Amino acid sequence: MSATKTGYFTHPACRRHEMGAGHPECPQRLDAIEDRLLVTGVGDALERREATPASLADLELAHDRLHVAALRGLREELAEQVAAGGSAYTHLDPDTAINAHTWDASLHAAGAVVDAVDAVMAGELENAFCAVRPPGHHACRNQAMGFCFFNNVAVGARYALERHGLRRVAVIDFDVHHGNGTEDILAGDPRVLMCGIFQQALYPFSGDVPLGPNMVNVPVPAYTRGMDVREMIEIVWMPRLEEFRPEMVFVSAGFDAHREDDLGQLGLTEADYTWITGRIKDVARRHARGRIVSALEGGYNLDALGRSVEAHVRVLADL
Repeated sequence: MSATKTGYFTHPACRRHEMGAGHPECPQRLDAIEDRLLVTGVGDALERREATPASLADLELAHDRLHVAALRGLREELAEQVAAGGSAYTHLDPDTAINAHTWDASLHAAGAVVDAVDAVMAGELENAFCAVRPPGHHACRNQAMGFCFFNNVAVGARYALERHGLRRVAVIDFDVHHGNGTEDILAGDPRVLMCGIFQQALYPFSGDVPLGPNMVNVPVPAYTRGMDVREMIEIVWMPRLEEFRPEMVFVSAGFDAHREDDLGQLGLTEADYTWITGRIKDVARRHARGRIVSALEGGYNLDALGRSVEAHVRVLADL
């Protein structure tokens, strides 16, 4: 099997989680990605793999045991509630709810990243994209929030360190929202360097002051456009990544900084995602044998999401 292949990890369970009519974090997000990769032919170049569920032990690499147990318990309570004719949803905050399928979807979302780590570390794939939901980067060590329940990328990063014995991994987060959950879990861990760029003064209203010396946060004002974002990445991220020399790179790939996405006010385009992915790939090829595991985070304008993921995956797959 060629070591230059790009894996595409997903699972049907990820479509069954939903949080009610009109919610922007909807199952149709995965359809938009699948349709775009199909119509452009990009999907034909990927090695598709069906994710397996993450184990509780793997989730607990990044989360408190009580947090994992609480979400599992909510699933059981909700099943009883639905059986009694009650609501099909339990809200954890005004924007974040579980349904009967959320637990299974969350296990497979985190499991996709774990599976991708195993495949990339085994040399079966050079890199991978995980088309999964629910997203993860707002999920803290002991709290679900912001559409997120388990932190898929943080689980994967810790899994690479603990199970595969890597010494240094990087996490890159280019979602329009600050990856506060990933920072909460990984801040102060010298084996991890996290580089994030996000819109300032936007949910979750954090990130201006990094929580640890291994956090490279770049908050940018609303309406910042792509060339300015590229310049800040070049000046702030790249020297730190080169100095750190990661052995694997994880990407929290949020596409809601796109200029057509109403959940933020940044001005990125597909060309910017192509450039950012290329710079990530440069670092991975120099220091990490090309090893990248990318996981879907935000992106809520369905058309822009499909185009942006296509741009990201084209670079990963050298298309």
